[in-house]
Amino acid sequence: MTPIKTTPFSRARRQKTPPLVPASSRELLGRPTNEWLLLLTLAAVQFTVAVDFVIMLPLGPQLMRTFAISTPQFNLAVSAYAFAAGITGFGSALFLDRFDRRNALLVIYAGFALGTLLCALAPAYEWLVFARAFAGCFGGIVGGVALAIVADLVPEARRASAIGTMMSSFSIAQIAGIPLGLYLADKVNWHAPFLVLAFLSGGVWLYAAFRLPTVGGHVTASRAETAATRIWSVITDPNHLRSFGLMAIITLSGFMIFTDLATYLVQNVGLTQEQLRWVYLVGGTATLVSMNVVGRMADYFGPSKIFVIMMICSMFIALGVTHLKPQPAPLVIAMTTIFMICMTGRFVPAMAIMTGCVESRYRGGFMSINSAVSQFCSALAATAAGWMIHDTASHQLQGFTSVGWSYLAIALTGLWLGCRIRPARRQFTVSVLSEF
Repeated sequence: MTPIKTTPFSRARRQKTPPLVPASSRELLGRPTNEWLLLLTLAAVQFTVAVDFVIMLPLGPQLMRTFAISTPQFNLAVSAYAFAAGITGFGSALFLDRFDRRNALLVIYAGFALGTLLCALAPAYEWLVFARAFAGCFGGIVGGVALAIVADLVPEARRASAIGTMMSSFSIAQIAGIPLGLYLADKVNWHAPFLVLAFLSGGVWLYAAFRLPTVGGHVTASRAETAATRIWSVITDPNHLRSFGLMAIITLSGFMIFTDLATYLVQNVGLTQEQLRWVYLVGGTATLVSMNVVGRMADYFGPSKIFVIMMICSMFIALGVTHLKPQPAPLVIAMTTIFMICMTGRFVPAMAIMTGCVESRYRGGFMSINSAVSQFCSALAATAAGWMIHDTASHQLQGFTSVGWSYLAIALTGLWLGCRIRPARRQFTVSVLSEF
């Protein structure tokens, strides 16, 4: 029998290219239907919280006119939410892991819905500040509990993309929530967006109460330790401390720009309120796609590599946005869209890194403290931006370029920290959502 000749080309054609991820990980990348339903339910919860939080920023020009307040006073109203969320985040870390995560989320989310209703009914500036603080006491913890549920129920191989899916709610908030909120504020008054959001939150609460599964696999181990012992284990772990530091940096650096971006685009760059809605609509649509793409890339190549890439890209575009002069609206919208893609793109791999660095029995308290750090840094960012930015006689903002340079300096530290966080030694994932 004549042997068949083989050439280097034919051998290479038959040879399979080795996968970039292990076979066991590739098998996990197909997401079950029950897992999709879980993520969409949590995304709906996050959507209402995101709209409530970010709607204050584009409403800034209207609220300052209505209440006759300055930029620092408006920043105080924004900071009230974040400061209150930070305080309750640290307090809730003492006991969150002692309860089923589903029940904890429902109780906290109910308090958030009530706080949003109080914002809608606020008759004066002082009452609005109080209502924002009340909403922050609950709204600031919701995200941490939701991420703890995702980390407990979703395997690590597809966790980054799961976080990207859940965090897409922020993009949908920009696409639908913010433009609709601005429309209601223009056509009715500033109370209307909060009132509609309060009723929407009530509906989401009812759906979540019906659909969310119990998540209590961590309770027995958590109750075996005292609250003081458990919290001490969380706050003294060097890996956890690096994670808290990374959360502080990415929140502080980003929120310093976002707090007054809408006001800057209107008063300095020359956008109208109608064009401002397009900034959030186009940017939100782009990030809805980009966050899921970044999540998939983080699952495939590893979250640390994607985090570094997104952080470096964000530095360049942050400088560009904070140095914008009057330009045609399409150019401004294009730049702010790239800016939003890069800024949200940092969070997806960063959250995958952070949720993976803690054992499940500590995850509720860890995420609560992490949320508290994020909220405190949001408040600090708004306050710091208020110190650097001043209103001129022509009603323009002066000092916004300094905010851009500050972002560059802080982000460099974030790059160093993000590369030093390691996965937890003990990890487990609950079998997939049989009762959902």
